[in-house]
Amino acid sequence: MKLKPLQKYFFFLILTVSSCRENATINRPDVSDVDVNIQIERFDRAFASTKLNDIPAQHKLYEGQYGGFYKNYIEDMLQIGSLADSNLVYENLVSIIRQKDFVDLNKAVNRVYPDMNKYNDELSNAFQYIKYYFPQYNIPRFISYVSGFAYQTPIGENYVGIGLDMFLGADSEFYPALVKSIPMYISRRFTPENITPRVVEAVLREDLYSIPDSMHTALQHMVYSGKILYAMDLMLENVADELKIGYSKEQLSWAKKYESDVWKWFLQEGLLYNTDLNRIQKYFIDAPFTPELGENNESAPKLGSYIGWMMVRKYMDRNPEINLNELLKNTDAQQILEESKYKGK
Repeated sequence: MKLKPLQKYFFFLILTVSSCRENATINRPDVSDVDVNIQIERFDRAFASTKLNDIPAQHKLYEGQYGGFYKNYIEDMLQIGSLADSNLVYENLVSIIRQKDFVDLNKAVNRVYPDMNKYNDELSNAFQYIKYYFPQYNIPRFISYVSGFAYQTPIGENYVGIGLDMFLGADSEFYPALVKSIPMYISRRFTPENITPRVVEAVLREDLYSIPDSMHTALQHMVYSGKILYAMDLMLENVADELKIGYSKEQLSWAKKYESDVWKWFLQEGLLYNTDLNRIQKYFIDAPFTPELGENNESAPKLGSYIGWMMVRKYMDRNPEINLNELLKNTDAQQILEESKYKGK
């Protein structure tokens, strides 16, 4: 099974909890009776410790133990051949394991992640909420790995991958050398604090609430992104808003300060009902700033997503009887806008 397109980061390409907590009243259900116990499997350590002479035997062992993940790892992440071509795979595995860069990268991962206890607990807590709202959802395996900065949180058949080499910390020695392929505005989020938010976001977007085919206008995109971020509000306890949306603290402050002005600008430019993807996508994709807004490139990016988030929060505040499942089923973005009474604040 191939990895899902939205989760793919080609090789060398890209996607501390601060004091700024969520600025809305989030009414979470009691999930203490929901039994979830996530244990991240350390494939990264197993693979890094493979001895050259043991590669054929370990290769077969990994095939059986890790199934679809290992197939994806060899064929899609490392891109070193088909599992059917054992000789080519063996040869390339020997080459990778011998590389000093591979050894150094795994040492760095082990320094930052001597264990995964903190993330086991965080993910277990978040997935209690997921299981509460989506009881038919089967909790997948969680497998950590190192792929040479190829994938961050891929989702495959019954697994979620966690590329620990893409969560080493913003000050990691590796990221400045990749700046031409991974800009600093992206790698600044390659921090341990981002593991749980990025995993939860990936599962929401890929497995639980993917983009509807009927979504065309900027307003529909706003509401969709707002629903995803509101779901993250519910599922991520004690997580700063900037981590959920992927802002710096300064960007979140800018978005809050100019929220009303940005909303007025969307209205003045007639963007809410615009269906030109080339025109509107810039307000939903990652970037260092929004070129049309602010001075000295200080504006926040993804302002369409931010506005949609604030809109959905206000809608849910005004309709406390509506739960998350009912929110996600409501495909009428115009109704959500009108009933939210959102006016830019």
